[in-house]
Amino acid sequence: MVRDDLYITVPSLFRCPISLDVMKSPVSLSTGVTYDRSSIQRWLDNGNNTCPATMQVLQSKELVPNRTLQRLIQIWSESVKHRVDSAESSPKSCLTKSQVTELIQRADREAGSSFDFLSKIVCFARESDENRKFLAGADDFASMLVEFLCNASAGASRGIDFLELVVRAMDMIRNEIKDMEKLRNSMLKSNRDCLRSLVLVLQQGSVESRIGSARVLESIAIDAESKLIIADKEELLSELLKLISPEKDPNLIEAGLSCLIAISKPRRVKVKLVQLGAVKSLAKSLSEPNLSVSVTEKVLKLLETASSVKEGWSEIGGDSNCVARIVQRLLKVSSAATEHAVTVLWSVCYLYRERAAQEAVAKANGVTKILLLMQSNCTPSVRQMSADLLKIFRLSSKSFISCYDTKTTHIMPF
Repeated sequence: MVRDDLYITVPSLFRCPISLDVMKSPVSLSTGVTYDRSSIQRWLDNGNNTCPATMQVLQSKELVPNRTLQRLIQIWSESVKHRVDSAESSPKSCLTKSQVTELIQRADREAGSSFDFLSKIVCFARESDENRKFLAGADDFASMLVEFLCNASAGASRGIDFLELVVRAMDMIRNEIKDMEKLRNSMLKSNRDCLRSLVLVLQQGSVESRIGSARVLESIAIDAESKLIIADKEELLSELLKLISPEKDPNLIEAGLSCLIAISKPRRVKVKLVQLGAVKSLAKSLSEPNLSVSVTEKVLKLLETASSVKEGWSEIGGDSNCVARIVQRLLKVSSAATEHAVTVLWSVCYLYRERAAQEAVAKANGVTKILLLMQSNCTPSVRQMSADLLKIFRLSSKSFISCYDTKTTHIMPF
């Protein structure tokens, strides 16, 4: 049985879009989407002739084994088994709640021994959800962690290991803290420097600690003011952007993207992200052939966010490769990814009339994909944006009717 404290995260790429379980025999449809063989076979046997993820009508029901993905899943499964075996052989903390309460008090009072006391508390937190809830509700524990983070110079003198431990503890209890506004206020006070500590962890910490830092930042970005304070912290945005490089750990990429999405709603933050090279980084991510569904959705969501400001749509429209990669993701990932992609194309090609982007869409066979999209079970907003895009590509009412018939599922030549 897998213990709670392992926090094993299954890469989204390894999950079947139908069952959401780790795939045992991954196979791909003609749409390019991969499913577990038993799940997709059951779907087809029930008389369905569409791709479950994209709802695109299947030209062929052939199931092609995805050998590369199967090997990756096997390697990952073996590494998880090794971690479980190692964890099962390691002792638990065996601490009572009263002992943990005493450790919290001593960690707060005895600065020289804070690391040792906090290490024991983190071991206690890893053992169960109940323990994490207890710590989140314990008097002064969260505020003590904030004090440790805010004293960046003291934390640095203890070493990056201490700051990583503090971040790990805060990451474990963040979902159990009831008063997030109080935590946000204490961390972002103008005379404190919690963000500096989080930047240090993003720069020097382990993968696990950097993931924790991104999650903590996301959890306190609860309003426009907090988003602006976080974004204005020197080096913080640039460090978050470094997390989403394709060569990084998949879980780290996803945590970085989630955090960037959370803090990028204010216009000023969007502009700053574009200036820091976010569009180029995101376009590079889209060039990866094995990008998971979840990461692809977040990349396109962030591009959608960037496309809502002049600096962003101009950058996207001027990058034909980026536009082509967005077109490639239409109808191939998920309905959410398709909606984000259409919104980006609508902003750049229709709303702001970027000529270079329009040419890139046409060159990437985007018009045909948009026609296919309008025949799918898309949302009214996606249908309207698709219609707007078709107008831009000068499809007259007569030619449009001849090539698109709502009563059939075939695209006719135009």
